[in-house]
Amino acid sequence: MLEELTSEQRRQLIDTQQVYEAWLGADDERQRRFAGSMRWAERNGTEYLLRKFRQTENSLGPRSGETEKSFAAFSEGRERNKDVLVGLSDRLNRLAKVNVAMGLGRVPAIAARILRRCADTNLLGRQLLVVGTNALFAYEALAGVRIASGLTATGDIDLLFDSRRRISFVTSEKITQSGLIGVLRKVDRSFRPLQPRAFRATNRDGYLVDLIRPQARNLLKDNAPTSITSLEDGLDGAPMDGLQWPVNAPKTEAIAIDERGYPVRMPTIDPRMFALHKAWLARRPDRSAVKATRDREQAEAAALIATSYLQLPFDGSYLQGFPASLREAAMPTLAAAKPPGFSEDSPLEPDW
Repeated sequence: MLEELTSEQRRQLIDTQQVYEAWLGADDERQRRFAGSMRWAERNGTEYLLRKFRQTENSLGPRSGETEKSFAAFSEGRERNKDVLVGLSDRLNRLAKVNVAMGLGRVPAIAARILRRCADTNLLGRQLLVVGTNALFAYEALAGVRIASGLTATGDIDLLFDSRRRISFVTSEKITQSGLIGVLRKVDRSFRPLQPRAFRATNRDGYLVDLIRPQARNLLKDNAPTSITSLEDGLDGAPMDGLQWPVNAPKTEAIAIDERGYPVRMPTIDPRMFALHKAWLARRPDRSAVKATRDREQAEAAALIATSYLQLPFDGSYLQGFPASLREAAMPTLAAAKPPGFSEDSPLEPDW
């Protein structure tokens, strides 16, 4: 079920993650400090320093020693930042080829592109979390393992919408005109909702994006926002039973590698909650046999990663706060989450 990365693969993964983190930091600085432009302009016989950001241009004051310093700091800082980004981008391009050759590329390329676009709008890790099968790629990266391809193969991505988190001003500015479907169309123009206000969008290749949210206990009093925006062709999160546990669970994050060798940030839920939720799904009477088997195997893989690789407690003390239905689902999952060959009666010495 799990295959550990070699020491060379681990080194390569760590190198890629570190370079990507440096690139993310430099790109954040570009957007915060060096977005827009500065210029000198004459007004009524006096030169003023003007700062333009998006469609707005403001004066920073008449030409003086201070404004000249501001202009120089902005211009020189932006050039340094550009040099850093160019260098790190080139490094990531070179690392990507090696990542593919070493078999580190795991996340479907289109899923990675969608997540990067969501990150650009500040939705990722705030309003949106990666759940479902794609979350396994994050757990792989955290543990330095690869899960059997049959358990990670997927033609869709599930995004869990946490409507309790208020959308920031920056996010609102970026998505007001287009919503989540606009974000998807920046990845692939063919993305369309299956119907007006649907929870699912698809592109011409049949790749699916599902926006899901927890189902309220009282359906008649479900006043939570169902969508990121109120646009007519936006996506409406589908309410689903059982998602109240993942949305309230501790969160984790990893930098995984997509199938083209490029890194992608993946905020998701604690692997123990993933295992519990999948085990609970597998026991539902309305779950098809095919899906239930896959759910159970994915639950076991996540539980094994949590206990054996991430050293996360997954015992009675951890489970005591959960409903009985989750605790019952956990028992066979925990039993299966022992390292290969392990049993309570396993000998403690080698067979000399």
